Amino acid sequence: MATSGAELAQQELVEEFEIFDNWMDRYQYIIDMGKQLPDFPEKQRTEEFKIQGCQSNVWMCHEEQGDKLIFKATSDAAIVSGLIALLLRIYSERTPDEINHTEPHFLKDLGLDKHLSPTRSNGLHAMLERIYQVAKQPQ
Repeated sequence: MATSGAELAQQELVEEFEIFDNWMDRYQYIIDMGKQLPDFPEKQRTEEFKIQGCQSNVWMCHEEQGDKLIFKATSDAAIVSGLIALLLRIYSERTPDEINHTEPHFLKDLGLDKHLSPTRSNGLHAMLERIYQVAKQPQ
């Protein structure tokens, strides 16, 4: 089976993080990625789009473009914005089928599963859960 775009994105992400010797640098890189997020529409910062289970405020919405799902998200916390950037890089602009068949192994590969606080980890999993829920809905 051919490697999917989401799978390639995970591999590229892991390779990018290999240049960092310590977690302070990795955290800074994640924060910097979050600063590159596109603007999130103010009118969508509502309860409907809010992710439950995150300690900080996180809003996520999506739209369909052809057979692909485009996700947009934002947070009021710098590190969480960076985690959003990681997720969007892997899962946005993919087909629902590709999303549903892409396990988030980058969390373990990067060591995020061990280096995030429990509340950040819960929030990250809540965001992932939303992405998978959207991808499972009939388009």
